[in-house]
Amino acid sequence: MMTSLGDKGEGHRETTALLGNEDEGSVQTQTKVLNQGSWTQVSCPCCVSEQVEPLVLIQLSDNIQPVTKRWLISLIEVSERDGGAALLAHPGEDECGDVIVVSAPRCTLLRATEDLGLCKKYHNGDMVAFSYNDRDNFRNVDDMQEFLTLAERQYIVKYELDFLRAQKGQKIPGVPESQGVLKARENICQKLEKAGVIKDIFPLHDKQRLTDLCRNWYSGKQIWGQPLDSIQAYFGGTVGFYFSFLDFYTWALVPPAILGLVLTFLLPGGGSGAGVVKEQAGGVVEVDDSPSVSGHMVQAVFSMLWSTLVMEFWKRRSSSLSHRWGLLHLAERFAEPRPGFHGTLGINPVTGRLEPLFPEWQRQLRVGLVSVPLVGFFLGMVVLGMTGFYHGEALAQGFHQDSDSLFSGALLYLPSVAHIIYTNMLGNVYRTVAMQLTEWENHREESSFQNHHTTKVLLFTFFNYFAVLFHIAFYKQDLSLLRKRLASLLIVTQLVNQCTEVVVPFIVDRFFSAPQKKQQEDDPNVDKLRAQRSLPPFPGLFAEYIELLVQFGYLSLFSCVYPLTAVLLLLNNVTEIRADAYKICKLFRKPFSAPVSNIGVWQTAFEVLGFVSVMSNCWLLLLSPRVREFCLEGGISGRNIILFAILVEHVLILVKMILAFMIPDEPDWVRIKREQIEFHSMQALGQQVRE
Repeated sequence: MMTSLGDKGEGHRETTALLGNEDEGSVQTQTKVLNQGSWTQVSCPCCVSEQVEPLVLIQLSDNIQPVTKRWLISLIEVSERDGGAALLAHPGEDECGDVIVVSAPRCTLLRATEDLGLCKKYHNGDMVAFSYNDRDNFRNVDDMQEFLTLAERQYIVKYELDFLRAQKGQKIPGVPESQGVLKARENICQKLEKAGVIKDIFPLHDKQRLTDLCRNWYSGKQIWGQPLDSIQAYFGGTVGFYFSFLDFYTWALVPPAILGLVLTFLLPGGGSGAGVVKEQAGGVVEVDDSPSVSGHMVQAVFSMLWSTLVMEFWKRRSSSLSHRWGLLHLAERFAEPRPGFHGTLGINPVTGRLEPLFPEWQRQLRVGLVSVPLVGFFLGMVVLGMTGFYHGEALAQGFHQDSDSLFSGALLYLPSVAHIIYTNMLGNVYRTVAMQLTEWENHREESSFQNHHTTKVLLFTFFNYFAVLFHIAFYKQDLSLLRKRLASLLIVTQLVNQCTEVVVPFIVDRFFSAPQKKQQEDDPNVDKLRAQRSLPPFPGLFAEYIELLVQFGYLSLFSCVYPLTAVLLLLNNVTEIRADAYKICKLFRKPFSAPVSNIGVWQTAFEVLGFVSVMSNCWLLLLSPRVREFCLEGGISGRNIILFAILVEHVLILVKMILAFMIPDEPDWVRIKREQIEFHSMQALGQQVRE
């Protein structure tokens, strides 16, 4: 049995876990398949516990050599000073098996809490940035299940594993030399993944906690409201902020939905389908079902102001949640570099640690001279594909008019099919290129890496979803076609999303996966922890945020053309909340979730769309046939109409800027709490220096 190599007095991290009594039953459920005597042991008295909580499972290669597994367990258990992770390891049901279960001791959890900059409740009840030297003054510091959430404990295990680095060049036992040579300061887990030794690392579900969360989240009959604190505690800040934003945004759709119903069904000429019948030259009858002038103006101005107010009030909501969840003082900039970061070994001038260093100017050069032009090239390919689609469509229609045959009628669908195939292929290539470019840019912090990658994909997605609509609106200037296209996109897209996100997963889980799960639950010989690897990995929240961003774009950019946009989005999101909750709880492995203080770059993306909505709505208002007719009847020339539209656009941009300035990004009480946290941290640092 392996033992920690150091003691508490040496200032390094100890290795065993202390669990509270409140969730002891849950821990027993989790650990009954593991022999408690097989966990690695420690000598630190404050970390000794009769039961150890399994947090993370490391899935190894099927043909893992026993010597390699023992070497990895020894690295996991030894102190950081000796090149280890200071964690607890369990070999699973078999010393020669292909899994390692990992937990974390109390002292390692506490030190990592300080490293991450998490805030916890002080003895007076205030949220304060945790300090290991002042740990005795924090509430529940002796009960890790009360002091840290399950998501935080599991992320700390990943945090420690990710930053396992070789102290010197060495060969990995049991691995061929061509793949198993570690360089000094090389990331060990990343090397083992490349060598095929480690197949996957994922956090373990706690069945009892998950059952309770599901019951309170989506299994009941309530339509509104989510247990956000429980979601954040179980799944972490990233998931917690997503569902908080989804909940906030869904509520925010109620006012524009009500306005859309009023403009459509109560206002004369509101676009309900009755329309105004006009007789054109040649006896052609045209039905103008666009909203009235007053309806256009009300919807356009409301959409612009709504998009501003929603994001400003979300910032306040986000800062309140960040304080409540102890995420106001995160310290990622001073943590170890992310696993994929590489550079020349040197001393970090800020932290004084030996780590890879990479010049900032070189990263900026890569972004400016390579990444930006390549992203621009792919955006040009999107525009080229759209141009080719319209050209092909015109050719197909001309050919059909000339021949008027069954074959030519079938050819009418060819441009659309070709454009869909082209767009999907281009999107797949671009996503790969975007990931490789972001890796090549070599960002030190994980948040910086994610922000740059997300920005690249967002630009492409924006062009993909909105280029056609902008082309119809401002090039063809066909608002009737724009209204029909927007309505069809909203209806068809939501039907497809509901089918793929709710119906298909439910059928798979109910009729295909359920019998296997039931058999595993009834079989006492099945390792419940190991069985979780049969679930697919969680794909992340990128697609969910993209869906919300596209919704927000449809509403803020084009809703003056189709006032019922918000109504359709509201109906979709009411079911979206439960569908997303069901998927993350039942259909995928539990994801790791890093501590975050907001929704990150997505917030900027929503704000940019809100800014663009001013220009979009002003010019859509100008292009409206009824507005043009109204202006011509009033004797206003075309030149004056354009000048007036420019003036209104600038005035509304100014109004948006004034609103954004007048509404603070965080409530006064949160600002005071944040400043108190900073002051307390400064005092604690000064006290450490004096000592």
